Amino acid sequence: MMNTSKTLIYDGSFNGFLTAVFIGFEQKISQADIQRSGQTQNGLFAETETIFTNVEKAKRVWNGIRNRSNTAVKNIYFAFLSEKKGIEPLLYHYIQKLMGSRENKASDFSDDAVLKINQLAHKVGREKHRMEAFIRFQLTKDDIYFATIEPDFDVLPLISKHFRSRYADQQWIIYDVKRKYGLYYDLQGVELISLDLQDIHVNSINKNDAFTNEEYEYQGLWNNYFQSTNIKSRINKKLHTQHVPKRYWKYLSEKKEAV
Repeated sequence: MMNTSKTLIYDGSFNGFLTAVFIGFEQKISQADIQRSGQTQNGLFAETETIFTNVEKAKRVWNGIRNRSNTAVKNIYFAFLSEKKGIEPLLYHYIQKLMGSRENKASDFSDDAVLKINQLAHKVGREKHRMEAFIRFQLTKDDIYFATIEPDFDVLPLISKHFRSRYADQQWIIYDVKRKYGLYYDLQGVELISLDLQDIHVNSINKNDAFTNEEYEYQGLWNNYFQSTNIKSRINKKLHTQHVPKRYWKYLSEKKEAV
């Protein structure tokens, strides 16, 4: 018997989302209202279920999509990184359409969801290229090149390959102040990190009208702060699973050299 609708709550990670898709398919849910934990809203769907991230189930969904279409793999991943409100049910419909047809439906723009996913993926791709072109590093006290960004979308996982190949002979950190995590290249590989930055937020608010949306306007504040601070002592490598784990990077053409 097919369940017509249900709300599935996941942890915000890409693995968690793919696990929710697996559960939705397993339970034959035609309309899965997939929502991030902590951002849930009671809608038309009365029945809810909390999804616990399962890497094996996530991988099965990922491989299934990849076997159908490389274009769809990229579109789904990029659109997910857009963080757009309501993206998960849209992606669920997109994956349903892709997996339920013999033909590749990833380019069927007559379907509104397919069109929106393609448009979102394109915007995220543009933001990726913009970050790659405009990021500016500053050398810190402990010889790490440091840059802060505040992109519209969560593109950090997509720009790692570019900066690793371009700056392979120096240590660097690119830190997303909006999402409070960064990439750290230590000459061996790239890791996802978070930083203890409470002081800089306090200092910047005292000196300036907090963080504005104007890019790099506060770069000077960061630079002054890090000239007197050892960054390495503030690095936390044990990040929550909300960010895309390395095990998935190898499946993306964007990331093949970043692992």
